[in-house]
Amino acid sequence: MSKAAVGADVFRQADHLGQETAIRIRGLVRADARAPGGYEIDVANLELVGPSQDYPITPKEHGVEYLLDHRHLWLRTERQQAILRVRHEVIDCIRTFFNERGFVLVDTPILTPAACEGTTTLFPVPYFDTATAFLTQSGQLYNEANAMALGRVCTASAPRSGRRNRRRAAT
Repeated sequence: MSKAAVGADVFRQADHLGQETAIRIRGLVRADARAPGGYEIDVANLELVGPSQDYPITPKEHGVEYLLDHRHLWLRTERQQAILRVRHEVIDCIRTFFNERGFVLVDTPILTPAACEGTTTLFPVPYFDTATAFLTQSGQLYNEANAMALGRVCTASAPRSGRRNRRRAAT
């Protein structure tokens, strides 16, 4: 930002903005090979929309519980971004593997109101503060029907089971 373009008051205000402050800027977008995205904005005006509070955040100062409640900020850390990028690559490779072999991805329900197949271990999940749902352990039941309709199927939502449908995949 050029002091000559925005004036001394706006330039001074911009100099004291904290990380994650919400601002509205006006200016001219131009190509610049030195810029990370290949473009630069010649700022003509800056308006403060909302200052940031308690930022930056760190696991040491705030703890994991705080960071989970403020996930939109935690996702901006290098570690969380690396985890998501690795996860994306793994899922992409698994999907490519099954796509190349003619499988159809079918999403089966993840939550269920009760146990299926005589399952004894359930994982309860509070459901809108009025009921309890359970993580399903019966993806193979859904995919048995899907396999009869579509042939080779896979699902990303069911846990791995070696009992019946050996062509089913879990990611």
